[in-house]
Amino acid sequence: MRRTTTRRKPVVRRKSRKKSSFFSGKIRSYSVIAFFILLFIGLGYHYRNGFLYYLGFKSYKLKYQQEQSKRISDIRNYQVLDNHKGKAIGIDVSEYQGEIDWNLVQNVEEEYPVSFVLVRATAGNDGEDQQFEQNWSAVKKQKLIRGAYHYYRPNENSLEQAKLFIKTVRLRKGDLPPVLDIEKLPKDQSLDSLKIGLRRWLKAVEAHYKVKPIIYTGEKYYDDFLKKDFSDYLFWIANYNFYREKIEEDWLFWQFTEKASVSGIKGNVDVNIFNGDVEQLRFITIE
Repeated sequence: MRRTTTRRKPVVRRKSRKKSSFFSGKIRSYSVIAFFILLFIGLGYHYRNGFLYYLGFKSYKLKYQQEQSKRISDIRNYQVLDNHKGKAIGIDVSEYQGEIDWNLVQNVEEEYPVSFVLVRATAGNDGEDQQFEQNWSAVKKQKLIRGAYHYYRPNENSLEQAKLFIKTVRLRKGDLPPVLDIEKLPKDQSLDSLKIGLRRWLKAVEAHYKVKPIIYTGEKYYDDFLKKDFSDYLFWIANYNFYREKIEEDWLFWQFTEKASVSGIKGNVDVNIFNGDVEQLRFITIE
């Protein structure tokens, strides 16, 4: 009797999933690392001028720096200032800077001459800046172009705020037009009411000084609430974002940082770029 033998099927060995997933995981990790290395190199090259200044170089030559308080934010400051050579550079101050030694106020980051100063005068319907009179007269003595601004409180009467500013600020020939600083939204009124109040302040101040005021605000506030309805005014825009490096064509001033160093002033200082040179800045001052 013939025996029947059953042939066994050849055993197919499957590749280890663990091994493949291990290698794919490694490749993924290396790709992520490589991406961040390339990103760092790209950013380093893009901000090379700022890094060179930050590390104490100038014109690609080593320059000894004694100050040890340099911050990473300085890198962008130098980059932005370097991108706007020829433009008028200025600062804005208030009582928060304390007493300023105006004899020492000459350059931003020891490199860029200060051409103008915007001074806070009033806030709301009853707030007078404690350092306004001192700062206002000192800027004039330093022969810098000066301007005064009012911090607008949306929940207070607009005409009373205008009266306070007019009472406090006496503008002279060579001064910049008055500035309205609006940064916050109202709590108990509509946006339409806010815009009516802003328009009343602007009209009252223009009627007194015979010159159209300038509006200061943040870029998002400008885009969302003011750009359309106040297109007949010039704007001073604040934007500190790292990615923004140049002033927009339709901005009169750009406040690009709140963390700059200026000799004679303790702590951080706001720095502004005028969209033109010093002679063009003089052209918009009061005659």
